[in-house]
This record gives sequence, C-alpha cells and structure tokens, in this order.
Amino acid sequence: VEGSDPKLKNEYVIYSAHWDHLGKDTNLKGDQIYNGAQDNAVGTAQLLEVARGFARLASKPKRSILLIAVTAEEKGFLGSRYYAQHPLFPVAKTVANINLDGGNVWGVTADLITTGYGLSTLDEFLAEAARIQGRKFIKEAIDNGGLYFGSDQIEFAKVGIPACFPFSGSEYIGRPKDWGDKKWEAYSQERYHQVSDEVKLDWDLSGAAEDAKWLLIAGFNVAQAAERPVWKLGSEFKPVSYTHLTMP
Repeated sequence: VEGSDPKLKNEYVIYSAHWDHLGKDTNLKGDQIYNGAQDNAVGTAQLLEVARGFARLASKPKRSILLIAVTAEEKGFLGSRYYAQHPLFPVAKTVANINLDGGNVWGVTADLITTGYGLSTLDEFLAEAARIQGRKFIKEAIDNGGLYFGSDQIEFAKVGIPACFPFSGSEYIGRPKDWGDKKWEAYSQERYHQVSDEVKLDWDLSGAAEDAKWLLIAGFNVAQAAERPVWKLGSEFKPVSYTHLTMP
C-alpha cells in the first residue's frame, strides 16, 4: 500500500504472518496433517484483513505499508530470515515490523500485551492504539524475554528493524478472571504444534477481529509519525556507539 507522502512513501512498515505449519507426518496414525488453524491460519487471516483495511482507506498513511506472508516459521523462521537477508526494499528504509502469530479465537479481551516489551518505542504506538480502542495495554514484560525470540519478528530485529509480536491478553470480557489463562494453557498442552490444531466449533473470532483493528491503528500511526520507532536504551538490538571511547 503506497504511502501518500512524496518522501516518506519510500519508508516502510511491515506486517508479517507465517502462512504454513509442519506439513504432514506419515509416521502418525490417523490424522497426519498439521493444519495450523490457530497457529497460524488465524494470524494470516488477520494479515489479510489489515491489508483490506489499508486498501480501503480514503487517505493513505504517509509511509508505505508492506504485508508479507512468510514460510517455514516452525523450521527456524526461514521465510522471514530470507526476507531480512534479501529484502524487497532497503532495511535502512524499513521502520518497523508488526508480526501476527497465533491469533485469539475465544472472544474480545479487555487487555493487550506484546512480547519484548521495553525493547523499542513500538510499545508506545501499541499503547496508544489500545487507548483509542478503549482497551488497556499491559506495560510490562510478559515473560523472561524468551518468547520474543520464538517467532518471525526476531529475524527483523536481528537486522536492526524495531519489531514486535503483539496479541490479546487473558482478561476476556464477560468471563471469569482465570478463564483466559485456562484456555491458553489447554491450547498449549493439547493443540500447539500438533495435528489437533484445527478449527473448533466454539471459536469466537471477534477477538481476532478487534486485535486486527488494534494493530492496523498502531501501524497506521507508525506510518504517520514524524519520528520513526527506535530501539530503547539497553536493548540488545540497539546499535552500540563507540564514539565516546578514548583509544590508549
């Protein structure tokens, strides 16, 4: 989606989602197909809806929006790694990556989170988009940082592009406090990276839809901003400057 500003249209905000899973395992009895319904057909569907949203805007954002569906995430982020090493547009002109993976299929949450919180100023864009939606953005790390290294955004980060992997929290509207945690725990134990990750009759995709809107707003604001996102002080992805050192 080409940007509207004569100069800034040559800078890019990337949305990514991996479209495949582990394929087929003929050693299994019965079902042998890794459908990857939640991981990551839902994320790919969100990517398509974000694309439709940007395409329908009467006024396009200043920077351009690039939407890419990558392959072989489960095999070591091979598609996103290939793109990062062979980009369609210069890495130096790519201002951010928003990665969609493992979408929410159980309804709308009041809270929203991101992996790698504290690494870059993308946090502020996600928080503002949540505020616009009337939802709360959790401003703290959700784990020990390991999850940030577990999906396609890491390949963009490794080449210096501020990247995030945001998704729903666990406070599901109209549900008991621990309901969401139980849902995610059951998914992790029973369907994650298994052939049983299939579309379920009890899915409520309103949450995935609201999250797609949230991330469209965030990416739009990134594409409009005067200043591009940057890595925060202390981030391992922030380039180190040695200009202050005195050689002996």
